[in-house]
Amino acid sequence: MSNSELFPLLSKILGPADVRSLSEDQLPALAAEVRRAIYDQVSKVGGHLAPNLGVVELTIAMHYVFDFAKDRLLFDVGHQCYPHKLLTGRLPLLANLRTREGMAGFPEPAESPYDLFRVGHAGTGISTAVGMARGDTLNGEGFDPATNPAGRRVVSIIGDASIANGVAMEGLNGAGVLKRQFLVVLNDNGMSISKPQGALATYFDRFRLSQSYGQFKKQAKEALKHVPGGTVLKEAYHAAGEAAKSWFHTDKIEGGWFEHFGLVTIGPIDGHDFPQLISFLREARDFDKPMVLHVKTVKGKGYEFAEKDSIRFHSPAAFKVTNPDGDMVREGCRVEIKSEGRSFTAAVGDIMLDAMERDPRIVCATAAMPDGTGIVKPLAKFPDRSFDTGICESHAMDMMAGLAKTGWKPFFAVYSTFLQRAFDQAFQEVSLQNLAVRLLLDRAGLVGGDGAVHHGFCDVALLRTLPNAAIIAAIDEPSLKASIEFMRTHEKGLSAVRYPRDVVSDRFASLPCPAFELGRARCLTPDLAASDAEMDVAVLAFGTPAINACEAAEQLSGVLRVGVWDARFAKPVDADLIQSLVERDIPILTLEDHSIVGGFGSAVLEALQERGLASARVLRHGLPDRWVLQDSRAKQLAEVGLDTPSIVEWISRTARLSARAGDAAGHFASEAKVQTRSSTPAAARAARR
Repeated sequence: MSNSELFPLLSKILGPADVRSLSEDQLPALAAEVRRAIYDQVSKVGGHLAPNLGVVELTIAMHYVFDFAKDRLLFDVGHQCYPHKLLTGRLPLLANLRTREGMAGFPEPAESPYDLFRVGHAGTGISTAVGMARGDTLNGEGFDPATNPAGRRVVSIIGDASIANGVAMEGLNGAGVLKRQFLVVLNDNGMSISKPQGALATYFDRFRLSQSYGQFKKQAKEALKHVPGGTVLKEAYHAAGEAAKSWFHTDKIEGGWFEHFGLVTIGPIDGHDFPQLISFLREARDFDKPMVLHVKTVKGKGYEFAEKDSIRFHSPAAFKVTNPDGDMVREGCRVEIKSEGRSFTAAVGDIMLDAMERDPRIVCATAAMPDGTGIVKPLAKFPDRSFDTGICESHAMDMMAGLAKTGWKPFFAVYSTFLQRAFDQAFQEVSLQNLAVRLLLDRAGLVGGDGAVHHGFCDVALLRTLPNAAIIAAIDEPSLKASIEFMRTHEKGLSAVRYPRDVVSDRFASLPCPAFELGRARCLTPDLAASDAEMDVAVLAFGTPAINACEAAEQLSGVLRVGVWDARFAKPVDADLIQSLVERDIPILTLEDHSIVGGFGSAVLEALQERGLASARVLRHGLPDRWVLQDSRAKQLAEVGLDTPSIVEWISRTARLSARAGDAAGHFASEAKVQTRSSTPAAARAARR
């Protein structure tokens, strides 16, 4: 069936103006179509399900009341942007969700002018909205009921977990001093990605259950009936302002929390009730002060199995519901145990559980990602030694520093992309104090459908700058276990192991995995490891590209003799090995699932420079110096030249590098046109000696 047959209303929505052309009576039918479209596609390909199902009515109401062709709508994180995308004419793109040809999983300005920022990290929405509000005011374009009633309004939508983020707090502080309309829509679903953590989450629970607050709302509504020309918000604030303030600032009522930032606080209201949403939003649209509208929604709304298990269905892989209770043919959870293999994330959970059973001094933490980082099992078995800080990576890093200072062995499991949020703390409170904090960097490298906002491509470059840091990459489950064991006993400063959003290879599973030694690589082709053995090319691979390099070496075995090393460390690199290869006149190819700028390959060149050795025969390859957009991880690896066929070509290219003095092999990115120079392999090198 065509979209017009499946979605008779939604298929005609080419932009927000078409939403506003509908009657209010048509909106529930539109909501049902939006919800069905999202469910149908996410069940086929995966994506963010429960958070998007929960904001359908809210998003429709915002587009119904505001004109976002002119007004500003800024998302925090963007987990909840699918309905917005469908209401801005992107239904045709939904069929290829999270691929290069289709709709991005997060707001994407290149996709539509209605997406103002490319976002994917929590806590940023309010601050960027404050910036746009100030910019519009300075440009004379901001809404003012007296002087510019046709001006731009600003709306920022944020979730109940993100609001606890430190950046969001700073944003609220900035918003409170604005002397103009500014609306923060707080989407409170009571769940977040995982169970909300901390005092602020408890505050929301108390706030929702407050009978006193409910009684005040009833009294205020009744009083307003007798106010000539009274409106839901303005009169409540102005006519009953002092009464409201006294209620909101008592010990019994916690609603005054936002008032301390200078924002009028309204709600909670039902986020699935169109008349209520539209009424409040219309008043908020023309309110001339900063405001928080607290909206209560149900995550996974409309599908009982998603409502009951919104954590599992937050961001599932493709799934098929086989009964009303939500059993699935294939597990589509955030841990991402795929049918074709075991994930690194799942492996980390088991390895950490084993380590914590053996070592009672180990503690671990995650920032709202116990499922996504595999820390569910330690949290369940060792609740006193396992912590979920909520979406507060900076706090988590500092807490780990405090635990290390008091004699514990802390492990912080965090997505590589979210480590960036705690880099200042890694520098100041961890590295500067030379504390042994251990980082488990999940989703390192290219992440697939989540795209550029979630790629973990700069962790090595960041952490390499920190004195005494030990930076490790694991190639499979045995090496992951060995690296964590190394980190457990490593007390000389910060250490980190990175691993991808992928399944673990079993290529070396049957072989003993040597223990990690600081700054020492592991040869994966031992027949070529001897110093007197002839090699045409040496591949030094940091992380899982080593597996593809071994496959490539096998394919080239009849043409070239290729030695492959699992580099293991990007800091310190195995300088002795690198020197040995260079002195034997063997071309070197470095591989990494990390930015070509500042990564492992850069560390290799620096090591050669420090020892006064030429680097002309070193060719680096990693992620190009550009943004890699959403697609499957396999397609992304092929795009950047890190799949096996591409590595075959890179090895061949390396073998052809000239050894002439001064003829340096510079920085080659995967998309660049590379001019290869003639060179002879092993026999010619022997003749030159």
